[in-house]
Amino acid sequence: MRKLILPICALLTANFLQADFIEKKVIYKDGSTEYSGVLIYDEDLEGEVPGILMVPNWMGVTDNAVKKAKMIADDEYVVFIADMYGSDVRPKDAGEAVAAAGKVRGDRALMRSRAQLSLDSFKRLASEAPLDTDHIAAIGFCFGGGTVLEFARTGVDLDAVVSFHGDLLSPTLEADAAATVAKVLVLHGAADPYVPQSDVQEFVTAMLNTDADWQLVQFSGTVHSFTNPDANTIGQSDYNELSADRAFEMMDELFEELWDDLGEED
Repeated sequence: MRKLILPICALLTANFLQADFIEKKVIYKDGSTEYSGVLIYDEDLEGEVPGILMVPNWMGVTDNAVKKAKMIADDEYVVFIADMYGSDVRPKDAGEAVAAAGKVRGDRALMRSRAQLSLDSFKRLASEAPLDTDHIAAIGFCFGGGTVLEFARTGVDLDAVVSFHGDLLSPTLEADAAATVAKVLVLHGAADPYVPQSDVQEFVTAMLNTDADWQLVQFSGTVHSFTNPDANTIGQSDYNELSADRAFEMMDELFEELWDDLGEED
């Protein structure tokens, strides 16, 4: 049984995160546009293990995203951090992140195609990493959470998608929600001012009209970015250690349900 993830704030600063992991920059392309993701897994892994496509928050591929990916990979999964912007776009501050995320969020076809490109590129890495391409989930944080939910609405064949404090709405939410085949876990701050309860209810209404296997969990007294230890705008975007720990435990439980028996299939 997978051990529960320890408090994320401690793990993000733990020395062991700097050791025993393969961390490889991966360049992939779509026409003339180049992307730069990061492949991460424990160097001691044996055999093939499930993969997790991770879409980071609006800051994109950063050192903090890498640290979080290592925490999630632990000694059980291969993680690939997707680049949703292109290798020449690395936001330096919130203003640049708004512009970069806004461009992708405002073009849902672009968002979907870049998510698919990242997944395809991840699967191709099975030739050099211990990746079981038949068992992949996608997770995302904030902008990334909205991205994996949008990706799920394409009908992509993933085992699951997990959104942490992500956007819930889409211009085609009502029309496309029923295309979802991945299991869906939405982890949401009940007091999130950026994704208010009106958005929650619209999402729930759309999902109730589908046959999808979905869950939406709300954490009381919790706002946006609650898994990010660097978030400190009280009442708007703020780290909440208890809610973060609970959210990661729920992700763990879903992955246990999906994958714990894989080693017994042989």
